[in-house]
Amino acid sequence: MMASLSSSFTSRSYRSSSAPFSPINGNRHRSLSFLSASPRGWNTHELCVRFKRKSCRGSVFMQDGAIVTNSNPAESESASLKGLKDEVLSVLSQEAAKVGTESDGQNQSTVSITVVGASGDLAKKKIFPALFALYYEGCLPEHFTIYGYSRSKMTDVELRNMVSKTLTCRIDKREHCGEKMDEFLKRCFYHSGQYDSQEHFTELDKKLKEHEAGRISNRLFYLSIPPNIFVDAVKCASSSASSVNGWTRVIVEKPFGRDSETSAALTKSLKQYLEEDQIFRIDHYLGKELVENLSVLRFSNLIFEPLWSRQYIRNVQFIFSEDFGTEGRGGYFDHYGIIRDIMQNHLLQILALFAMETPVSLDAEDIRNEKVKVLRSMKPIQLEDVVIGQYKSHTKGGVTYPGYTDDKTVPKDSLTPTFAAAALFINNARWDGVPFLMKAGKALHTRRAEIRVQFRHVPGNLYNRNTGCDLDRATNELVIRVQPDEAIYLKINNKVPGLGMRLDRSNLNLLYSARYSKEIPDAYERLLLDAIEGERRLFIRSDELDAAWSLFTPLLKEIEEKKRIPEYYPYGSRGPVGAHYLAAKHKVQWGDVSLDQ
Repeated sequence: MMASLSSSFTSRSYRSSSAPFSPINGNRHRSLSFLSASPRGWNTHELCVRFKRKSCRGSVFMQDGAIVTNSNPAESESASLKGLKDEVLSVLSQEAAKVGTESDGQNQSTVSITVVGASGDLAKKKIFPALFALYYEGCLPEHFTIYGYSRSKMTDVELRNMVSKTLTCRIDKREHCGEKMDEFLKRCFYHSGQYDSQEHFTELDKKLKEHEAGRISNRLFYLSIPPNIFVDAVKCASSSASSVNGWTRVIVEKPFGRDSETSAALTKSLKQYLEEDQIFRIDHYLGKELVENLSVLRFSNLIFEPLWSRQYIRNVQFIFSEDFGTEGRGGYFDHYGIIRDIMQNHLLQILALFAMETPVSLDAEDIRNEKVKVLRSMKPIQLEDVVIGQYKSHTKGGVTYPGYTDDKTVPKDSLTPTFAAAALFINNARWDGVPFLMKAGKALHTRRAEIRVQFRHVPGNLYNRNTGCDLDRATNELVIRVQPDEAIYLKINNKVPGLGMRLDRSNLNLLYSARYSKEIPDAYERLLLDAIEGERRLFIRSDELDAAWSLFTPLLKEIEEKKRIPEYYPYGSRGPVGAHYLAAKHKVQWGDVSLDQ
């Protein structure tokens, strides 16, 4: 005999069955079953694996199989036990549903993923490959359907042919790649329609219902379209293609406006048709492995957390560089520029994660609350603390590389910066006076994204005579390389072997490719899986967005109103010289230009 209990908690287990869900208010009720014994076909390994996905609980599973739990007694006695009870009940009810008498599929759930803008580059190069990787790894639910939606006229077969050209079996398991591709492509379908047509979305809804076959329908819409048609697509999807008995979620790609005013207007328009918890604003940099590892590095290692403050850290640098220019995308880029495209979102989000206080828990809202506090504590950015640049044509090795304004899609008199460096400050007790330096640019000498933490000099250092006059080379530096060749390394001073006393700067190096045999998933894989499972930790909340734009909007308006001329730098160089003067102004040296970077 089984009794039922109505529960309103949200589970990350995508196989959970759901009772009716309102696409407007986002409420969801699940039916849990108490069992006196394990159901037939109980799989303890599956239970373990599915518990590991509960990343917002108090337990962390280590690679060697050990389980680390929160040692807070109060939380252990209440929240942890309750969470464990809920998880066990959830999995028991799912197993019972599999072996129960309800074999007609009426109480099973399905996920329908609609890629709006399916014919675009982002969909072809990132979204469909990420979905296939999730399918290949067994991370998608048993019942799922993928629909491509765009204005292009295309058949199901043509979509599958287009998608198949970008799919790869690059994850650690590569067996039966062809079979997996064929199985995945059979789940992919296409519907042609206008983004502002409720009639076309109604037709899509009918097709989705055919594939859902009476199951509880959960629907995810990925808006891979220009921002000026976000609202039209959301309006039509919400009114004509929302789920009537499951959840409906919408992933929105950046840019989220150009300034505070346009961002607020976009948010207001979206909220006419969706609740905040239905909107998943994606910043793919938050899905990078090393960015997600940032809080683990800090909060689970005793050696770092006590040092994470103004007392020991001299400065923090967030560096982003690309070794190519706009490559024909100048028309889009010229409307936004490097500050809006990279600094205001990617780098600022990483800064907030780096500098936040310890959250109450790993729950999404607790983490996002702390990030918002950091953003609201930041001092206004001063124009004198900003350097902007634009790359110009340069000939190297007999090859001529075009300048930014040589791009036919860019106005010849454009002043849009392709490079920017800035010094930011956080006005709180932990970080008062510590410069947070950002640097981002296109057409530079290398491709990289990294966080560099430079520590203070050792007071009364006994070995100053052995390190020479360059004190900067004698300080410790923690480097978190986000891409490429993901790594974490710590620069320390070490004695060179021999009879003398000569010191050398060495690296304690964790190179991911050498330590872990498993390939690192693409950021879109992680973020898509989180959206399917309702995990919002790596997505941007509306008040985060407001705080970020409030910081950068005054600066952007001042640059544009004064028509500040960018400093020109050659294609393939290290960027404007002014960036080095900016660092020197704050008694800092950029870590990526040192001899032993």
